[in-house]
Amino acid sequence: MTKINLLYIITKLELGGAQKQLLSLISSLDREKYNIFLFTAEEGLLINEALSIDKLTLKRSRFLERPINLFKDVLALIEICSFIKKNRIQIVHTHSSKAGILGRFAARFAKTPLIIHTVHGWSFHDCQPRVINYFYLLLEKICATFTRRIIVVSNSDKDKGLKNSIGSEKQYVMIRYGIDCNEFKDREGRSKSRKVFGLNDADLTVGMVACFKPQKSPLDFIRLAGAIKNNFPDAKFIMAGDGPLRKKVSALAKKLNLVGRVILAGWRPDIPLVLSALDVFVLTSLWEGLPIVVLEAMAAGVPLVATDTGGIGEVVVHGKTGYLVKTGDMRSMQNRVEELLNNSQKRDEFAKLSRVAVNSGEFSLSNMIKNTEEVYLSSC
Repeated sequence: MTKINLLYIITKLELGGAQKQLLSLISSLDREKYNIFLFTAEEGLLINEALSIDKLTLKRSRFLERPINLFKDVLALIEICSFIKKNRIQIVHTHSSKAGILGRFAARFAKTPLIIHTVHGWSFHDCQPRVINYFYLLLEKICATFTRRIIVVSNSDKDKGLKNSIGSEKQYVMIRYGIDCNEFKDREGRSKSRKVFGLNDADLTVGMVACFKPQKSPLDFIRLAGAIKNNFPDAKFIMAGDGPLRKKVSALAKKLNLVGRVILAGWRPDIPLVLSALDVFVLTSLWEGLPIVVLEAMAAGVPLVATDTGGIGEVVVHGKTGYLVKTGDMRSMQNRVEELLNNSQKRDEFAKLSRVAVNSGEFSLSNMIKNTEEVYLSSC
């Protein structure tokens, strides 16, 4: 049997849902069927994890980066195109916005037989200036004309794509993120995990796991902590992540007298441990695709309060497995978080139903891998 040369392209291997899912997929594919290649930026927190994957050819580019840089972007496009030709790539599967644009153009120029893109939230959104929004939308429309399959992780992204005339309905395939729920089952080590962050068993703790960038609105989490502190003076707050807004997050925490109450844990590879330490999980995002951390919090049995954006409402059932609030509505979010902090029985109910919901086969790793491979084989 002749192996298929399969190339994945992602902008940067940082600690994010798209990156974690991609590495899970790469690790699980049958090496008897595929020669697997990965093209990404030179640096990234998950680079070592990629390097440890068996029989993966990893190409790290010094030109591919998230910010727009016309000179580097052109060089990255040429580099990707050359890599495709040199390795006789038959399938190019792109992930993330920047790599999705450059990678698909390069694959087109290299005459790759099959081009696939996974949308982890569209590159255009309502929080952008109109000119930038239109520019990204135009690029997505152009790329869709030579993309065989557009994989989405939420119905929200599919609806948004079709509403904006990106491709046709027959191009879209829904494949949910898959997680290993067994990694998040054990809450018996709660005391141990709390000690890692200097917490006592009795401390009521609210947390968020996210990159410190405008999309995740981490400053809203700090404002939320400041408001909750007035009614729960002993509450603690954990933020696992880092990013360009780190200095502003630290400055606001200091301004609101939250030093010692807000724990900035930085990037953490042990998300199950972080979630195990929490009483309530919060996500303050302004826009999303389908954040994998929501699935992880549900699998860990942590009741959550999240903004109702992207595909979050397709997973979280308001009032049963969590609470949903409008983006930017910090007063409603505060009320919901405080309600859960006051009611341990409600927290337990949410936790139980959340575990049941996320343990369905729809969100399993095996389901994600099987459905992705079906796209490859049915499209060849």
